[in-house]
Amino acid sequence: MPQYFFHLRDSTDEVLDPDGMQMPAEAVAGAALMQARDCMAGDVRSGLLDFRYRIDVHDEAGKVVHSLPFEHALEVVPPR
Repeated sequence: MPQYFFHLRDSTDEVLDPDGMQMPAEAVAGAALMQARDCMAGDVRSGLLDFRYRIDVHDEAGKVVHSLPFEHALEVVPPR
């Protein structure tokens, strides 16, 4: 099964995933979505939601196979 690495990045910083996860290719987008939402949940508990971040998923060869900006990981419903 392929190995994928989920790196957290913004325009200046990055947190690299040294271990990665094995999964089928069709599961990558869903896994990136869940990781982005988990990161955002921790930030929201601290009173912050930073849309500058994204999750870049790399395959074993180092190629980016999926990228998810945090702003695309949820729907914001404004008050009426």
